[in-house]
Parts: sequence; structure tokens; C-alpha cells
Amino acid sequence: MDVSTLRWFFFWCTLLNYLALGGMAAVFIFAGDRIYALHRRWFALDRDVFDVAMYFFLGFYKLFVFVFCLVPWIALLIAG
Repeated sequence: MDVSTLRWFFFWCTLLNYLALGGMAAVFIFAGDRIYALHRRWFALDRDVFDVAMYFFLGFYKLFVFVFCLVPWIALLIAG
């Protein structure tokens, strides 16, 4: 596998993951009550705890994509 293929792989990986992150954030913003009602059936969560858990998940996912997708893509652009 050459550097150009890896560069394209990390580019598409970054793009698709950030699109998924944006979609999840939009769903949480616009349909947060529905998501909360769905999860409340399975878990005894308070609304504040649910909001914090979702905020933590979105932040962790964003950091994960940044470290494992965006940084390698930028490094390959610089090295390439």
C-alpha cells in the first residue's frame, strides 16, 4: 500500500466520521426528547444525566476521530 492510498483512506475516514458526528449532533439537538424517551425505557436515567452522557459521547467521538483519522491524514499530507 502506497502513501497516496493511505492519504485517501484517512481523508475519507475523516470525512465520513465527521459527517456521522454532525448527524448525531443534529439528531441530539432536534430530536433529543425522542432519544431520551427511547433510552428511558431501558435505563433509569434523569434528563440531566442523559444530556451529560450524550455530550460526553459526542466529545469523546470527536476526539477519537481527530486523533485517529485527522492527525494521520495531516501527517501524510505533510510527509508526502
